[in-house]
Amino acid sequence: MTSAREEVLGRIRTALGENRPEVRVPRDYRTADDRPAEQLLDVLLDRLEDYKASVLRCGPDQVGATVAAALDTGLGAGWDPGAVVVAPGVPAGWRPDGASEDDGRPAVELAAFAATLTGIAVAIAETGTLVLDGGPLSGRRAISLLPDCLVCVVEAGQVVGGVPEALHRLDPNAPLTMVSGPSATSDIELQRVEGVHGPRTLVVVLVA
Repeated sequence: MTSAREEVLGRIRTALGENRPEVRVPRDYRTADDRPAEQLLDVLLDRLEDYKASVLRCGPDQVGATVAAALDTGLGAGWDPGAVVVAPGVPAGWRPDGASEDDGRPAVELAAFAATLTGIAVAIAETGTLVLDGGPLSGRRAISLLPDCLVCVVEAGQVVGGVPEALHRLDPNAPLTMVSGPSATSDIELQRVEGVHGPRTLVVVLVA
């Protein structure tokens, strides 16, 4: 019989790497999605709308006008361009005239902006998730969390079917932020409350 002392010491040795059994992790899960690109876009749109995000579709030459329409959706007509902060890598053609580029100011000052405009690193159709990686197009994490409205531009080539395929495209050392709809919780009496942990409004411009 094994004494309690021997059992405890055995667990410590295992935790320290001694006597640790080799564990083979099966890697036979699906790593790619063979559905057509247009079908993946439809799945992503369906998931995003199910999460109460707004989605506007457009062609590559209509992004700027559609971003303006997205800000109308998120902020209402007559919004102030100066109240929009933009990730530094967002192309000039996507930006509203008069918007402020994020200049690395203290994060607490970002809460004064009404909306944020960013791109993304990858979108996962099956889970309706937008992944921001902290690069110039996505911007630092704070700009996607503090303003009350987040507008993300998603290009068709960034959409994949599932999580394994998305992770294969991402830098595992990057500060990844995964957005699946507006920030919300139902922890208090099962009543949905939005804007608790991040933007209350998510508007996606889907470029295809």
